[in-house]
Amino acid sequence: MAIFLAFGLGQGACAKSPANPEKVLHTVFSAQETGFDPAVASDLYSSQIIRSIHEPLLTYDYLARPAKLVPETAEAMPEISADGKTYTITLKKGIYFADDPAFGGKRRELVAADYIYSIKRLVDPAVRSSWGWLVKGKIIGLDTLAQNAAKTGKFDYKAKVLGLRQLNRYTFQIQLVQPDYSLLHILAHTPTAAVAWEVVERYRDGNGQVMANPVGTGPYRLESWRRGSQMVLVANPNFRGFIWDFEPGEDPEDKRIADVMRGKMMPQIGKVIIDVIPEDQSRWLAFQNREIDVFSLEGPLAPRALEEGQLRPELVEKGVGLSRYIEPELIQFYFNMRNPVVGGLSNERVALRRAIIMAHNVKEEIDVVSNGQAVMLDFPIPPGVAGFDGAYQSINGFEPDIANALLDRYGYKKGTDGWRNKPDGSPLVIVFSTRPDSAGQQQLEMWKRTFDRLSIKMEEDRRPFPELIKAERQCQLMMREMAWVADYPDGGNFMQLFYGPNTGQSNHGCVELPEFDALYEEAATLPDGEERNLLYHKMARLLEVYAPAGMGFARYRNMLYQTYVIGYKKHPFMHNEWAYSDIDMAKR
Repeated sequence: MAIFLAFGLGQGACAKSPANPEKVLHTVFSAQETGFDPAVASDLYSSQIIRSIHEPLLTYDYLARPAKLVPETAEAMPEISADGKTYTITLKKGIYFADDPAFGGKRRELVAADYIYSIKRLVDPAVRSSWGWLVKGKIIGLDTLAQNAAKTGKFDYKAKVLGLRQLNRYTFQIQLVQPDYSLLHILAHTPTAAVAWEVVERYRDGNGQVMANPVGTGPYRLESWRRGSQMVLVANPNFRGFIWDFEPGEDPEDKRIADVMRGKMMPQIGKVIIDVIPEDQSRWLAFQNREIDVFSLEGPLAPRALEEGQLRPELVEKGVGLSRYIEPELIQFYFNMRNPVVGGLSNERVALRRAIIMAHNVKEEIDVVSNGQAVMLDFPIPPGVAGFDGAYQSINGFEPDIANALLDRYGYKKGTDGWRNKPDGSPLVIVFSTRPDSAGQQQLEMWKRTFDRLSIKMEEDRRPFPELIKAERQCQLMMREMAWVADYPDGGNFMQLFYGPNTGQSNHGCVELPEFDALYEEAATLPDGEERNLLYHKMARLLEVYAPAGMGFARYRNMLYQTYVIGYKKHPFMHNEWAYSDIDMAKR
């Protein structure tokens, strides 16, 4: 009752987390994390940790599908001016950061200035954020601040920015250059989560220490971290808690979840242990042995657990649960447009890229590598995201004969050894980069078939996941297949992957197509609808003609959970479900 009253009043007194330290959830990542600075980390694995520690202004309703935005640290949804350019946001009072030496032994309340500071960090050249594209060119005066820092070598966080105005301790305004219909989703995205300046000041001088010392207002804090091996989260005792009270949708499973969870003070789980296990078989065995409680079933293991998208009877008998949907993602295979072999816009380079795209059998990759647990994508925007067009058909289908004819026509002739050369007669070699695990090996085998169809030599480049991310941001890789999981449910989040100014951040292929960029900028000023969709179609055709990347597929997300894990439902955009779930200790 004391906890409930403190939560309900929300003024002054800080409720202690209701989490039970005896409730421990074990889960697993299939690839290595990079770190936990919201402004820097960009991989899905790290963001799951960050999202449990740091809080954005907004979040998503746990059960609502399609996704529905709701306040998190904001007192209510932002007030938006009639012209769509001014957002006024007021925070809930009495929210506190987790205790940390950076605060000098004092309790530190979350205030409006923390969000202004965190947004500014995204454009600070010294931070080298991969998320600057979220706010660049959008907020009045913010770009000027970043430009001045680039000239002087010092970012002035105390400088006033017209588009980021603090009205009082808990209220601030964001003023935009022009309406941005994705801004609310951006305010629910992890990179805009609150970071305290004291924490950055204390840890920034160390090598990567901000990434290793996340301090937020969220339900958990980082207790320990063994890089590439294990992360342990424990309940943040300063967290205010919340009452589980979400309305079920039409899915019968939603009603069952609501029946067992409604009215509980959250979070219930006191500790989350995340192990990094790259190998599929090892993860599967650990789940079978109940060493893992929640488990993402990758394609290679699907036949062991699923029949036609349903759990096998023996797993149903054990009480194993399944949360399944099409991931809002784009798996693309991109070319480095600055690479001297595959990049550039000359006719022969365009021909080479289009030939490779037409020689790659996406359906075969889905069947062999993903065991059918994916859907092909002709369009750059996946299902479940505004702007998706399931009727769109690509002009670059699987046609290996035409692909070979294209290479013949543009001078990629075969040598006496049977392999193709460049038009200048020098050897043609494509270096394909991937992770050094079983999934990476399957990718390499699939792409070796593709290049063999074209009589092109392929060299393998295996690197740990964090190194791949670092290299592609620096435009150092020649070719790679990668997944972009939606940050928010809007098509602009996928089209920005090919926007020239985002090179070095989210534009991994370092694409620079002025015509595409102009269409992207026009589309960014429009709400979801037919007018914007027409621009997206034009942009998709440009990607097919110039072929900086080939569209691949979107996988099914199959999340298995043990019978004693209750209230679990995988959310497509909010990746901290353990804060909304519980463990039945008697069943465990």
